[in-house]
Amino acid sequence: MRARRPSLLAAAAVSVTAMVIGMASAQGVVPPAPLGDSQRPYWYDGWRGWHFYEDPPSEEPAPTARPAPAIPPLPTAPSRPPALVEFERLQKTLEDLRNIAIMRPTERNVRRYMELEMQVVNRASYFADVAQRVAWATPELDPTLQGRPVNAQALEVFDQQQRAGRSTSVESLGRDHVLFFFYRSDCPYCHAFAPTLQAFEARHGIQVVAVSVDGGPMPGFPKARPDNGIATALKVTQVPAVFLAQPFTGKITPIGFGVLSESQLLERIATVASPAGEAMLPGAARRLALP
Repeated sequence: MRARRPSLLAAAAVSVTAMVIGMASAQGVVPPAPLGDSQRPYWYDGWRGWHFYEDPPSEEPAPTARPAPAIPPLPTAPSRPPALVEFERLQKTLEDLRNIAIMRPTERNVRRYMELEMQVVNRASYFADVAQRVAWATPELDPTLQGRPVNAQALEVFDQQQRAGRSTSVESLGRDHVLFFFYRSDCPYCHAFAPTLQAFEARHGIQVVAVSVDGGPMPGFPKARPDNGIATALKVTQVPAVFLAQPFTGKITPIGFGVLSESQLLERIATVASPAGEAMLPGAARRLALP
């Protein structure tokens, strides 16, 4: 009896539903369209049974859209000066006209190139004039005032000052330095150079030690020494040769080969003996057991 009770209830529910639909049709009421499976209330599902309460379906949160990554703006190239743009355009045009004139040397092509080239030369000449006037008004930018002057009178004064300063330096070196003069008795250049060294010794107070490579004499140097192997150690293959030596330390540095003037000797000795000169060519100096 209990087993048939749910079936009777379901049949009664179907009958009541059919009666309601029929009455609605008779009164002109259009019954609602059948609901889909996802839209029907839970009591339409027989498998769920009768329940007074059922939790509503859980609503999943809508996915949030991720913001698009910010794209950094592309760096803009700095604007170029108009003068530079004009120069490059002129340079390119001149090169093109030259190439055309070379490949097609007609009168018209050559004339076009020469006319533009003349414009460029005129601009360069104007630039040179302006640069010269700027140098005249700005001493530190005037190349004629930097280093050795170009004017003959100024050059003479410059040489005098240089000679006086170098002479003082050589006199100071003469306290503990000597000059080695390597010669051969049959060398005409050695004989021509010997008086210059004699005058140099007397004027600047530095001793000159003459060393004969072949053992022969040299006028003006009665105390000349025969070579004891020092010329070979220094690899002296050409005479006359002059070396600056410091006997106490054995340090010896080449000054020059061949015939030199007094001003050349002053300049070279002062330069070689200076700290800057030694730093320029540290390998030139050697240390030997000097006599």
